[in-house]
Amino acid sequence: MAQSSFQEISASDFFYRNRDIAGFTNPSRAIFAAIRELVENSLDAAESLKIPPDIYIRLSTQSKDKKDEQVFKLRVEDNGCGIQPRFIPSAFGQVLYGSKYKLKQMRGTFGLGGKMAVLYGQIMTHKPATIMSSTGQAKIYAFKLMIDIQRNRPIIMDRRVLVNKEKWRGTIVEFYIEGDYLRAMPKILEYFKQTAMVNPYSNLTFVDPKGRLYKFSRVTTEMPDPPKETLPHPYGVDVELFQRLIYVTKEKNLLEFLKNHFHRIGNITAQKFLEFSKLSPTKKPKKLSHEEIVTIVQNMKKFKEFRPPDASCLSPLGQDLLEAGIMKELNPEYIVVNQRKPSTYAGHPFIIEMGMAYGGEIPRKNSFQIYRFANKIPLLYDEASDVSYKVINSINWRRYKVSPDLPIAIVVHICSTKVPYKTVGKEFISDRPEVRREVANSLREISRKIHHFMSKREHVNRERKRISVFAKYLPRIAEFSTNLAEKEKQPDIKKLIASVRKYGEEE
Repeated sequence: MAQSSFQEISASDFFYRNRDIAGFTNPSRAIFAAIRELVENSLDAAESLKIPPDIYIRLSTQSKDKKDEQVFKLRVEDNGCGIQPRFIPSAFGQVLYGSKYKLKQMRGTFGLGGKMAVLYGQIMTHKPATIMSSTGQAKIYAFKLMIDIQRNRPIIMDRRVLVNKEKWRGTIVEFYIEGDYLRAMPKILEYFKQTAMVNPYSNLTFVDPKGRLYKFSRVTTEMPDPPKETLPHPYGVDVELFQRLIYVTKEKNLLEFLKNHFHRIGNITAQKFLEFSKLSPTKKPKKLSHEEIVTIVQNMKKFKEFRPPDASCLSPLGQDLLEAGIMKELNPEYIVVNQRKPSTYAGHPFIIEMGMAYGGEIPRKNSFQIYRFANKIPLLYDEASDVSYKVINSINWRRYKVSPDLPIAIVVHICSTKVPYKTVGKEFISDRPEVRREVANSLREISRKIHHFMSKREHVNRERKRISVFAKYLPRIAEFSTNLAEKEKQPDIKKLIASVRKYGEEE
């Protein structure tokens, strides 16, 4: 009987073998994913300092043959916070190493995207990536590196220190990637358009392989406040996390441990919970047995007096910015926006923001145009699997005087410390009951306003037709009446039409 052999592989090796998990499924999808991941890192870097982002993206052809899959050089430059030199090699050359593992709203989820783009480029072209960054100090640090896939470590091939005379701050990432730009182009351009819509305070400049310039300019410098790091909420804690907190805690009793390691647990709430769990407030956390830890975590799910999470760890757009973004990219005739109050699922806070736009430059189709966003990221794939799509298609639109063939666009944005993505590729939101409820409630609110607008518009159109009838026939009636009465002067028709118009407006 043959014996099985066992081996361990690194995180880099795992994603090398399973690159489709991170969205690098084919050449066109890969080039789109690489651009998206780096742009989102740049947006986060600028927003962390509350600086309006200026991001430059250039994709240039390197291979001379005319086949579909070509080698491109991708360069992304931003004006963000920059990276300290000691972190640069690992930040771009070590998979699952990064600054995304904090409990607050961020675009990235796994600390994977930028490294995965570099890894994919290396796999396909075997060329190093060049990283330049500065925090605005006197020096710019430039690295040329590759990834040791088997060991998941950066290989530094060159390191330079440049004088930063202009006090430039930001990061430049440049590497080679094989892809199919012609097929990816529609999605890439749509991605930039939607990113500009949900980040109206950003400047995005894209130069494609043919030298065509696409510029998406900001319409405001107003920005939402950056999210703050928060503590885990007791409703979202499992046994593993509880044990990790015990391992790192310096607290000497359970009362202080609960107050200082969990979100919105004060002295009274902690005492009530310990009484509910039949535990002494003076018991040392490190003395808890495994059975006691399991019981505490189970009781956290049952205890009803924990306060819900607050929204300080979130950074929603707000109604003004959402409206500005929609107006900038869609230029509608009428727009209505709504922001729901913070809600939670499994102890994670989230906020639903929604907008509905009618007319203007929105084209007529057989269905609504649905724009989906999560933490200010456009979601362009797998629309039919998204909870928003399901909710929108479950509404009885006839009661709102709306039909799918009208020029209507619906914008849905969810921001959360942990967006409930269904897959690692971050393409659609799973159908959680709490999220579905908030999306449905927000949709009903804006639909009522759209109903009011459509009713008023219908009334105006009806009155216009009515007035046009009066304007057409009143002159003839006036002439006939004058002749019949054997008068010389006809009655003033303008006063009659004005009175009809005034009556219609009062209605």
